[in-house]
Amino acid sequence: MNFNDYIRNIPDFPKEGILFKDITPLLKNNRAFKAAIDALIEIYKDEEIDYIVGIEARGFIIGTPMAYALNKGFIPVRKPGKLPYDKYTASYDLEYGSSELEIHSDAFSKGDKILLVDDLLATGGTTKASVDLIEKLGGEIVGIAFLLELKDLNGRDMIEGYDIFTLLQH
Repeated sequence: MNFNDYIRNIPDFPKEGILFKDITPLLKNNRAFKAAIDALIEIYKDEEIDYIVGIEARGFIIGTPMAYALNKGFIPVRKPGKLPYDKYTASYDLEYGSSELEIHSDAFSKGDKILLVDDLLATGGTTKASVDLIEKLGGEIVGIAFLLELKDLNGRDMIEGYDIFTLLQH
């Protein structure tokens, strides 16, 4: 299956000069979505993983079916004000602004093996903030998985040294 057939380009979104890669056509198509999730699961099915951490919001869409299929717990990394318990916060820059992410302080235990999942690797800021949060809790990142990587934005440079897998590269 050619997953590229299910990625839609949206020019000037969310602001002028940005070419947004819309994955909703892939999510909408049951065969494409299942094949994409199955392909990611295949990469990690033999890895020692305790938890899958997904980055809000589309990392939840990718990470929860993976966690279910791999029989692992799912941990959300959320935008500020969404988590009700004691939490850690990390700030980051992205291609069209800046923001923060949070994780519960008791999300997992020191030494737990973590697979970090998101839909898109762009500049790497969101992923790096999530990595920082995971490592602050003492988690061991065994891999970072994405549906799509925008190679021209060099996001891998921000998370160099980690095992990174992307299903598609643009």
